[in-house]
Amino acid sequence: MTDIERDVMEYEVAIVGGGPAGLACAIRLKQLKPDLSVCVLEKAASLGAHSLSGAVLEPGPLDELWPRWRDHAPAICVPATRDEFMFMTRRRRYRLPTPPQMANHGNLIVSLGQLIPLLGAEAERLGVDVFAGFAAAEALIDDGGAVIGVRIGDMGLDKQGGPGPNYAPGPEIHARITMLCEGCRGSTAKQLIRRFELDAGKSPQTYGLGFKELWQLPAGRVEPGLIQHTLGWPLDGRTYGGSFLYHLDNDRAYVGFVVGLDYEDPRFQPFEAFQQYKNHPDVKRLLEGGEILAAGARTVIEGGWQSMPRLEMPGALLLGDAGGTLNTPKIKGIHQAIRSGMTAAEHYVETGGGTGFDRRWRESPGGRELRKVRNIRPGFRRGLWFGLANAAFETATGGRLPWTLANHADHTALERLDRYASPERGWGERELPPRDRLASVFFAATTHEESQPVHLRVADTALCATRCTQEYGNPCTRFCPANVYEMVPAEGGGLKLQINSSNCVHCKACDIKDPYAQITWVPPEGGSGPNYQSL
Repeated sequence: MTDIERDVMEYEVAIVGGGPAGLACAIRLKQLKPDLSVCVLEKAASLGAHSLSGAVLEPGPLDELWPRWRDHAPAICVPATRDEFMFMTRRRRYRLPTPPQMANHGNLIVSLGQLIPLLGAEAERLGVDVFAGFAAAEALIDDGGAVIGVRIGDMGLDKQGGPGPNYAPGPEIHARITMLCEGCRGSTAKQLIRRFELDAGKSPQTYGLGFKELWQLPAGRVEPGLIQHTLGWPLDGRTYGGSFLYHLDNDRAYVGFVVGLDYEDPRFQPFEAFQQYKNHPDVKRLLEGGEILAAGARTVIEGGWQSMPRLEMPGALLLGDAGGTLNTPKIKGIHQAIRSGMTAAEHYVETGGGTGFDRRWRESPGGRELRKVRNIRPGFRRGLWFGLANAAFETATGGRLPWTLANHADHTALERLDRYASPERGWGERELPPRDRLASVFFAATTHEESQPVHLRVADTALCATRCTQEYGNPCTRFCPANVYEMVPAEGGGLKLQINSSNCVHCKACDIKDPYAQITWVPPEGGSGPNYQSL
């Protein structure tokens, strides 16, 4: 539909993504140069609805950006009191020394879904145009090869992608510079990284899949401000990951689990690993008798320093998780995203463009923080115990060693069924909710217009029922946390792929882990998706 006439909106700065990086950038731009025309485009129906993080906040960058933010603190904002770091077996857990990177003195447990609307309100107060429900479909490129903005996705398309009765073409947003702040595995960022070869010479990116639930618990069980992390069971020694349990006020707790998507076992089920963790005797004792209030899932960008693509291109910059700024050993990304947004705003106001931003970020406190811990995550490729020993060595030497370990692409890590013997994990029966992935989707409050096109594009569905079934046993039916992918009986016999796209919680694990790289996640109609505003 390239011949459709579209409205054009002109801004000096267009920011794609209303998360911490995008809103920090918008606020800082207006603080430094109030007359700039700035817009923020957010695909969720409201700010914060798609924002999911652990989330323990290192508040320094936010204090610098907005010194009075605590006067408007989100409803969930609990000062960290103490840390526990533990190794788990099937029945027991053992205290370990808390790694320095994971110490949380002075930090705050917050709801990112609640913090984001407050940042949005501050941006609007400064004169930023914030458009929620506007999903960027593609970048716009001029004849000279530079990014000049984005096209917003059309509304009211039918299942075949044609205009429906309520069709409205998406407008074009033109800008002197476009800030891409879409979060982990951003769809527009993915297009531009490929087009401009921004990852050339970099280590492959690697990701985790995170699950999170908010629980209301019986009175007296929580210790507000207690932060607990574990590793070990229910994962085997070859699978990277661990849990988090953050004690809130009002008898509530955040419970979560993260699995590295570089796991090898084609039979592994990340969602089930999370449920098994919750049914560990010590965790079950805390949760039993409580109820889930909200749940969600999201991928986490873990590659760090060596996997960050070049952050600048003609007409655009990559910020926050879209550029891979999360600090994996700290298990924190919000402060880095805010730093990234502020640095980009300052760079643009000072230079009038984006040239030099990549170097500026890497030499900034945020970049130096990532370089210091660059070898910790890839050290776990050789197993849990080597990873822990390597992490201790890297911490003791302050990241000053002369080498940089490589990551590897997650979709290449999965072994074939006939070449891998799955370990005995000691998983047992479980009693705590949710009973399955569909029940969990209910707590994500995800909504999609049923008549819109499927936003999960599979290049060759015939491969799913043939080669993928034989070689990997259709791993998409196991790694997806929302039961989007199913193999169902086909007419005439055999199986075919069924995509339940209305279940999608926008985690994007399928875009990352599919062993044939056949699946592409594209934005659905603006406003579609989960609602994470208490997570």
